[in-house]
Amino acid sequence: MASEMRLYDRQKRRLYINASERERFVRSAMRTPLPIRSFCLTLLYTGCRISEALELTAASVQPRARLLSFRTLKKRHRHEVREVPIPAELAEILTALIADRDPGIEHEPLWRHKGRPLNRSTGYRWIKSVLADAGIEGAHASPKGLRHGYGVHAIRKGVPLNMLSKWMGHAALSTTAIYTNASGREEQEIAERMWD
Repeated sequence: MASEMRLYDRQKRRLYINASERERFVRSAMRTPLPIRSFCLTLLYTGCRISEALELTAASVQPRARLLSFRTLKKRHRHEVREVPIPAELAEILTALIADRDPGIEHEPLWRHKGRPLNRSTGYRWIKSVLADAGIEGAHASPKGLRHGYGVHAIRKGVPLNMLSKWMGHAALSTTAIYTNASGREEQEIAERMWD
């Protein structure tokens, strides 16, 4: 529900990564092995939930169209797939990850760790280690902080709410509208678009 989702906690700490932290996160992720790099950048560039990323397979990746197909997990009792655009850089990284795998396993999860499908806690640790390496600490240094950062970043760049809502797999536009509540530098950048 929109009322439960917030960009700041009760102590007024920011719960999303900002533009400079995004850049630092990318630089740190690019220094990691391919599986970690691809996992981290998938969360950053799509705003997906960690559990949605863990379900991705080679069949979910459309590198030429530069799309990822996610099964939206928060919409209970419905099988809904959403396609999310990705940058060329991520399409290339995911293509390299798929090329590194054994052929014929396109319906197996994209990420593996120690011979088994990547689990949530290991994926969480991967994200946290890249955040720490990037010097990002605090309440927003989490996979959820990446998701919220994606929403705020999209608003800063002028993505319409209805499109962002679809990409993030929200059931209601009112949930997505939370990202218009960013303040500080992000709010100023949004406001400056009015005068361009």
